[in-house]
Amino acid sequence: MFISQQSVPSRMYLRISYLVLVLLLAACASAPTPPTKPDQPIVNQAEDIAIEARVSQNLNELLSQVSQTQEIPLQSLESGFLDAKTIPSIRKLVLPPSGTFKKNWLAYRKRFIEPVRLKAGKAFWEENQAFLSQVEQDSGVPVEIIVAIIGIETIYGRQTGNFRVKDVLSTLAFSYPETPNKVAREQLFKDQLKELILLCWTEAGGKLPAKNSMQDVNSPRFNACLNQNSSYAGAIGLPQFMPSSIRSFAMDGDGDGRIDLKQSPKDAIASVGNFMKNHGWQPGMPISFPVQIDGITAAKELADGQPQLKHTVQELIDKGILTKQQGDLQSGGVESSSKAFIVDLPYPDKDGSDQVQYFVGLNNFLTIVQYNRSYFYAQSVAEFAEALGYKNQSVVPVENTGKAGGSKSVSEKSKQKKSSAKKKSKTN
Repeated sequence: MFISQQSVPSRMYLRISYLVLVLLLAACASAPTPPTKPDQPIVNQAEDIAIEARVSQNLNELLSQVSQTQEIPLQSLESGFLDAKTIPSIRKLVLPPSGTFKKNWLAYRKRFIEPVRLKAGKAFWEENQAFLSQVEQDSGVPVEIIVAIIGIETIYGRQTGNFRVKDVLSTLAFSYPETPNKVAREQLFKDQLKELILLCWTEAGGKLPAKNSMQDVNSPRFNACLNQNSSYAGAIGLPQFMPSSIRSFAMDGDGDGRIDLKQSPKDAIASVGNFMKNHGWQPGMPISFPVQIDGITAAKELADGQPQLKHTVQELIDKGILTKQQGDLQSGGVESSSKAFIVDLPYPDKDGSDQVQYFVGLNNFLTIVQYNRSYFYAQSVAEFAEALGYKNQSVVPVENTGKAGGSKSVSEKSKQKKSSAKKKSKTN
């Protein structure tokens, strides 16, 4: 849908008109230009201006839609986006790898499970020990998992991105690079851009629907929210939440009345725990199991790259992929009726030949995949957590085992962690 001249706000219209004028002048220039050397890069300024004009028009249409559906004064929205711009570099960053690129699980793992990040993780745990334990009890998500996720995402706030979030989402929503999934990806970022606007409006004190009122809205705070830094995909803060996840799952962990995922570790910790809980984390259950050597061939046949719980653990035991003990809850496994799927992690060996490491992903592995849709990512979180002390096995409450000396309950395990952490702090 194109917007008529009468319906376009004056400042936005002037910006579009200026861009179109420059484009026409560039196209109509008649002065001869010297020949370009073959090795000299050619910058198509006319094309860039055309993209900028198209983005501006599409952005204006989106702002009008949000204004109408949420009854927010359009002038407030256009004021916040008056200086929005496209970022050509991120269009390259979101491109899929070239056809010659080989996925490398070992290289990926080495990037994240390394001494600097692990040391920072232990320090983060010690600094937030009491609150982490509280969130573990409230959400059922182990401390080590929460610490691992924040560590892998941003090294506890050291790497949160340096792009303005409104520029990122505007660029990817209206000028996503030409890829097979372009339409779907643009729609995803349009949705995230809308979520960002609503997030910032409420953070600035506004109500939804606004009923065309600016009452209680702090305009500088609204603009600051739109201008905050993000990753090249629009993820924000220590846990790298997209705007929709912030609106749905972020929590005020430090009790100051607002959610700040950039500066408040408690807000980040509580938000990660809440996200995992709401995406199906099963307290006291393992994440994944390694495939038995004799079952690799069978696992290869079942690996389809789809993160869906489709095989029972008993089926995988029957095929030799898992052991009988892994289908026994009392032995640290899971119930044999539990559902699972095959995780394949490819890598080239020293000779460049293709190799694959296989795991059986359980429900909690799938939950981590909901955080970041990548097998590499989910297994890295699991192994990072194990490096911090996480035990990848079931924790069956003592009262349900019927055996003396059975597995410890989650609450007892948490108390044991606190005691252990205190001992460590005393000895260091």
